Amino acid sequence: MTRTAPQVAVDSLALERAVAHLKSLQTAGGWWKGELETNVTMDAEDLLLREFLGIRTKSDTEEAARWIRSQQRADGTWATFYNGPGDLSTTAEAWVALRLAGDDPDEPHMRAAAEFVLAGGGIEASRVFTRIWLALFGLWSWDELPNMPPELIYLPSWFPLNVYDWACWARQTVVPLTIVATLRPVRPLPFGIDELRTGGKPSRRLVAPWTWRGAFHYLDKALHLYAKSPVKPIRRRAMREAAEWILARQEADGSWGGIQPPWVYSLLALHLLGYPLEHPAMKAGLEGLDGFIIREDTAEGRVRRLEACQSPVWDTGLALTALRDAGVPADDPLVLKATDWLLGEEIQHRGDWAVRRPATPPGGWAFEFANDVYPDTDDTAEVVLALRRVAHPEPRRVKEAVDRAVAWLQGMQSSDGGWGAFDADNTRTLALNLPFCDFGAVIDPPSADVTAHVVEMLAAVGLAGTPECRQGIEWLLRAQEADGSWFGRWGANHVYGTGAVVPALVAAGTPASAPEIRRAVEWLAAHQNPDGGWGEDLRSYRDPDWIGKGESTASQTAWALLALLAAGERESSTVERGVRWLVETQRSDGGWDEPQYTGTGFPGDFYINYHLYRIVFPVSALGRYLAQGSGIPTVRAEEA
Repeated sequence: MTRTAPQVAVDSLALERAVAHLKSLQTAGGWWKGELETNVTMDAEDLLLREFLGIRTKSDTEEAARWIRSQQRADGTWATFYNGPGDLSTTAEAWVALRLAGDDPDEPHMRAAAEFVLAGGGIEASRVFTRIWLALFGLWSWDELPNMPPELIYLPSWFPLNVYDWACWARQTVVPLTIVATLRPVRPLPFGIDELRTGGKPSRRLVAPWTWRGAFHYLDKALHLYAKSPVKPIRRRAMREAAEWILARQEADGSWGGIQPPWVYSLLALHLLGYPLEHPAMKAGLEGLDGFIIREDTAEGRVRRLEACQSPVWDTGLALTALRDAGVPADDPLVLKATDWLLGEEIQHRGDWAVRRPATPPGGWAFEFANDVYPDTDDTAEVVLALRRVAHPEPRRVKEAVDRAVAWLQGMQSSDGGWGAFDADNTRTLALNLPFCDFGAVIDPPSADVTAHVVEMLAAVGLAGTPECRQGIEWLLRAQEADGSWFGRWGANHVYGTGAVVPALVAAGTPASAPEIRRAVEWLAAHQNPDGGWGEDLRSYRDPDWIGKGESTASQTAWALLALLAAGERESSTVERGVRWLVETQRSDGGWDEPQYTGTGFPGDFYINYHLYRIVFPVSALGRYLAQGSGIPTVRAEEA
């Protein structure tokens, strides 16, 4: 499609504004970090944790409760993502937290929430994690919860259901929970939850005893019997070893894995084992949690919310790539400052990943400020993609870090040719049948988006012809859906997966004319919204009718454009309409509004609004679009 000079000028101005906005968000330390917005279970559970530990304050309670109330919808519910359906467990936890804050159950907003919970089956239909929190306060019976014995810590790494069969986020949650569930503490609250009870039994699907799920149901019953009279010396030793395992994995910032679930359960476990609040591990953990709290003033007063995680390494890698895509020079001071910060974040020692890959040398990056036990392949690939485009005054230092990361990534390939996020061959599905596992992904098998990023990185450093890269390409081709798209594990959803895979395959040598690429292009064109953008609602993880459908967002439109541009579709009307949508919806400050959640923690269960996605991906898309048209960089350093 022929573009006029005025159109080129408008597009260039939009990119310049976006680059200036992105640059303004860089911190003095050289990194970028957008907020990770999730849902109010973080805030409800934070209040419950502080109540259990005896450290809940009036101001913490009022500010958190004000935030929780502000997120309730007109129908009385709380959702797990923007404009999503009401979620029973989230609504129940919010209701309990507000009761803790003093809200009367007869107030309209509380009655509406309770009615929704009752209509969905009551607290009896809530997820296991919700009922664990209730059991801590005597609002649910420990007898009605799955048993997770601490003796699990003794299972060798080759034995099914050992802790390394769980994904890293799950194993760090399960180990402390074995302590909590064994000690079965109860610290009563001055109120009950009869308003949320139907009086029925927790919903359980009937399963045949000869299936794995049925077998584990009976195993759970046997474990409950054993829990009443365990072999005490073995149990005491198991509890000690579990505690040592937990302490060995506490990060420098006081967290466990840099994420909320293992963090709070590890604090609970250590506390129940007698560790005082003044103990260095407890003190660091609680102080670290305070660093994840965001406070802001609103018309209703100050609010307080907790981030489930923080993403500075991920955000900084993506921001660097975006600036370079926009033509910002490779030796721009801001580029170099970010590079120095990333080099300082490299992880050069072994973590849990080495259990499955003992011969692989360490290297790479994690997602968070401090998560040295768990570097991940996705962040590492994206950081390498960024660093290879930097003209650093110490090129050898950059090259050595990149070489270590590449070697680590090659060693982290799973036996089927793909890459998981944190571990290799973390694919045993037995854990999925446990009664405990009714929420979130608990294993870390290879995914299309992660595998694509690693393949793209290998191609970028000249390793497209290696066995690792060729096996990764074959994995991606096998993973293509019948409709031509790819599933997105860590982003919403098929738009994200397809937006990652197409550029990777093309970078690794797959012709744009290949049938696989053409089918992906056709899928993207067929799912473009009438307004020119792309969007995919998070309900697509559970309901196939939502695949590729949803309100247009800046990040998802950019993902689609990145795939189409890689596939040689720059002159198509599809790309032109997508670019027009980005330009016309840009805010005056250079950014985009994006209340929708387009990030995924656990498909079907937990979602994230990455606040930086709405700027980094559009900058990359507009930058590549303009660069393909002119053949020269589109933004000079002095222009941004």
